[in-house]
Formats: sequence, C-alpha cells, structure tokens
Amino acid sequence: MNDNYTSPLSERYPSKEMKYLFSPEMKFRTWRRLWIALAETEKELGLEITQEQIDELKANALNINYDVAKEREAIVRHDVMSHVYAYGQQCPKAKGIIHLGATSCYVGDNTDLIIMTEGLKLIRNKIINVLAQLAKFAVEYKSLPTLGFTHFQPAQPTTVGKRATLWMQELLLDLEDIEHLIGTMKLLGSKGTTGTQASFLELFDGDHEKCKKLDQLIAEKMGYSGCYAVSGQTYSRKVDSRALNVLSGIAQSAHKFSNDIRLLQHLKEIEEPFEKNQIGSSAMAYKRNPMRSERIAALANYVIADATNPAITAATQWFERTLDDSANKRISIPEAFLAIDGILELYLNIVDGLVVYPKVIHARLMQELPFMATENIMMDAVKAGGDRQELHERIREHSMEAGKRVKVEGKENDLLKRIAEDPAFNMSLEQLESIMDPSNFVGRAPEQTAEFIQEIIQPIIEQNKDILGVKAEITV
Repeated sequence: MNDNYTSPLSERYPSKEMKYLFSPEMKFRTWRRLWIALAETEKELGLEITQEQIDELKANALNINYDVAKEREAIVRHDVMSHVYAYGQQCPKAKGIIHLGATSCYVGDNTDLIIMTEGLKLIRNKIINVLAQLAKFAVEYKSLPTLGFTHFQPAQPTTVGKRATLWMQELLLDLEDIEHLIGTMKLLGSKGTTGTQASFLELFDGDHEKCKKLDQLIAEKMGYSGCYAVSGQTYSRKVDSRALNVLSGIAQSAHKFSNDIRLLQHLKEIEEPFEKNQIGSSAMAYKRNPMRSERIAALANYVIADATNPAITAATQWFERTLDDSANKRISIPEAFLAIDGILELYLNIVDGLVVYPKVIHARLMQELPFMATENIMMDAVKAGGDRQELHERIREHSMEAGKRVKVEGKENDLLKRIAEDPAFNMSLEQLESIMDPSNFVGRAPEQTAEFIQEIIQPIIEQNKDILGVKAEITV
C-alpha cells in the first residue's frame, strides 16, 4: 500500500529480528503465553482449573484469530478484553478461566517487559559483534602511525589501531550497562488493579502465601527470576526510562564513531564502504559521501532525543497509575529499539568494509611531524653541546617561518632544512630526517592496542562465540 504512512523504522533500517519483537504477532502470542502461565499457576495453587482447560489453551496459543479480536474491539473498545473474547471463542472449555483475577496490565505490562528484555539481548549480541569486528581492524592497524588530533588540530601521533580502541572502549561501557540492565529485569507479575493483589487474595481465600507464590511461579514459567516486589497497577515507568537511557548511551557511542569516520573520509585517510554502483550525489557524480555514517548520526540524534519521552512519562505518573503513558510508550519504546538496531547494523557494515589509505595517512603525518619533533631535535643538539635557551628561540623562529610557508604560501614544510642550515644545531639534514621515523613518536600505542585486545576484548569474544556473526579468531 502506498496511500498510508509507514514508519521508516519499520521499513528501512532495523533487522527482521528486531522488527519481529515489536510486531503484533510477538505481542499477542506473548499475551497467550501469559494467560497460560496464569491458568497453570492458579491450578497448581488449588483453584478449580482442569488440565483439559490448560491443554485447550496451549493448543490454541499460536493460531490467533485476529479477525474475531478486531471485530470485538470495534464493539467494546478494549484491546485486552477483545483478545480474551477471541481466545475464548477458540477455547470454549477454558473460556471462563482466561484472565482470571487479572487486569489488562497483567498481559500488557508483562509483555512490554519481556519484549524489552529480548530487545536488549539482541542489542547486546550486536554490540559484541561490532566489538569483534573493530578488534580485527585495531589489530591489523595497531602499528600504523597516524596524526593525532586534539580540537581537530594536529597533535602527537597515535596509530590507526589505537584510535579504534577508543571507539571500542565506549561500546564496552554500553555493554556493561546493558548487561546490568538485562540482569536486573523482572516481570510485573499479577498485582491487580492498584498493586495490592486484592482479587487474588479473594480467589485464594485470604492465603497470602499463595498470592506471593503466584507471582514467583508466573515469573519462572516465563523465564524470569522474579517479579518487582511492589507496584501500582503498572510496573514503574522508571524501567522504561532506564532502558532508553542505556540505548541513548549506545547512540552516543555510535555517533562519536560516525563523526570520526566522516572527518577521516574528508581527510581521505579512511573511507566507509562504497559499492560499485552506488551514487554519491545526484548532481556531483564524483562524490563519495559517507552516507552510512551520516545515517548513524541521524538515527543516534533521534534516540538521544527520544530518551526524554519515558523520562517525562516516569516523572509525571499519578499515584497507582494514569493512562497518559500509553500512547507515548507505544511509540517511544519500540522506535528507540528499532533505531538502535539499525544503528548497530550500520556500524557493523561500516567496520567490515573500512578502506584505509596508508600513503595519505603517512603524507599528512610527515607534513606535521617536523613541528612535533623539534623537542627531540633540541635535546639532541643540547647533548651535542648547544645552549638550550638559544636553541629554543631559534627553533621557535624556524617553526614560525616554516608554518608561514605551509599555511600562507601553500608550500611544503621546510623546517628540517632550515634547522640543518643553522650552525647552532650542528646537525645534518640526514641526521634530522633519521629522527623522523613516525614509529618513534607513537608512544605505547601499538602495545596498548595489543594489550587491550588480549586482556579485555578477546575474553568477551571467547565467551560469546555462539552469537558472533563474524569470525571469532583474532591474532594479536
């Protein structure tokens, strides 16, 4: 259909796995799983529910009669009760015990928590895949010197691989956050209309222990360690805010990476992949725009801004619940997950196809390296008997003249030639050029890169080989 709005986040960017998690099918199948878990638990705790009724519910768990639910909702204007009705049409023996004692939030909120948890797991796995691919890149280029930048001004050299570890370090922080969040996610359970479990206390004839077991058993059947100890009708909307704060952190890390790639592509040092038949511009055929990196930046901006939605919602809830959270979270939560999924798909695609131009990197570095080498030159000249203060002043003057030649006249850097011609230094041009080996100026960058991969990244890769879409072996 071309006459109806569809979100780009359901059409263009995310993976099919993430889109399925937020699909109606995932939602309504999870509702039915929860109704089965509730009925089974109530039976185990002594309510008059038969195994025949449970079996009937299980037999119809997947073949959802959407048409019946849709027709019913047009009449009653309530999605949960419409699906209770539709399920009951398929399960006439179990019809009377579906949703027994529960509120709409029993299926709605527990399903939201389950879907978010599964989404976080999928994102976690993608972060690890990106880290593995970045590790390969970092190892390959761990010793390739490149001009460092502070304030985007030429600074002390680093290596291409070491720079990649900076991108990885930020993703590691995100991985720690997401693993903590996954590890602390719980279900709402079945708390009733204001969180007091009053309806269940009535069903279980005042047995408080059975009410407590109800939540625990439901959680276990759904694969969780437990439920939040207390709640209103809904789980605290702070959970949504926590989740999107973690997603915002991932967006921030990816945005920083995309900025660096875009700047490096401008410098013609590193480029994101560009396909054979790809068009960079409709007007300028020669252009190779960094469109993947720009797309990461655009989606990241959206997620960072979107994180304010659940924050505002959590802050403005009233007492045991209000309904002004519903419309907002139906949009803000799924789209944040879908956008982050798309970002990580792009991130992996870019890293997998990065093109490095060592000669351009070397030429730019050598243009600036003489300025950075002046301290070493001065120390060597002092060791040869020169006056430190006089040499400092002469180097300052030579640097200013060489800088003027480069910036104003657009000519090559002749600083080394000027120093060689100055008798105060007593050094030949050959001697000076021998100092200019870039590997002498990168400090411990290659070693830091190797240690980082070996000590921090490789253990993560080793522990997660089963979820890696990229080849896991990395030789440092």
